[in-house]
Amino acid sequence: MDDMVEKRRGFLKKLGKASAVAAVGTTAIALASSGHERSYSADSNGVVVGQSNKKEIIYKKTAIWDEYLRTAL
Repeated sequence: MDDMVEKRRGFLKKLGKASAVAAVGTTAIALASSGHERSYSADSNGVVVGQSNKKEIIYKKTAIWDEYLRTAL
C-alpha cells in the first residue's frame, strides 16, 4: 500500500515540475513574440499604430451608399 502512495507522490511531483517548466516556456515565447513596437500614446487616441502597408477601405462608393447617406443625413 505504501509503495502505491509513493508512486503517486513521485508522479505528482514530476507532473508539477513539468507543468511549471511548460508554463515558464510558454510565457517566455509569448513575451518574445510581442516585441514589435506599438503606440499607446495619448496622441493615438487608443488606436494601435503598426507598420501595415494595406490601404484602409471603409466602403466603396455605390448608388446604394449615396442614397443611404442622403437619407441618413
